[in-house]
Amino acid sequence: MEIGLAHYLAVGAMLFTIGVFGIFVNRKNVIIILMSVELILLAVNINFVAFSAYLNDIAGQIMALFILTVAAAEAAIGLAILVTFFRNRGDIAVDDASVMKG
Repeated sequence: MEIGLAHYLAVGAMLFTIGVFGIFVNRKNVIIILMSVELILLAVNINFVAFSAYLNDIAGQIMALFILTVAAAEAAIGLAILVTFFRNRGDIAVDDASVMKG
């Protein structure tokens, strides 16, 4: 049995679905929301690399590297904001995030 494009797309679709459900089901915990966003970006990367290998084109792999770079920056900035929010408020509830406006 050979692993083909459909298998990679199925894994990408499952990761994307888990990420979307993680955002919608758990709106209270910021860390789980950040992890769900990372799962969504990983699913997109899997699709880019799978189509890149299938079409023998390097553009999808280059785009995946750019997405990984943006995801790393997003995670670092998101966690820095989360640590600052925790130091100021004492908890990381999403409902209290409107306090940081202005």
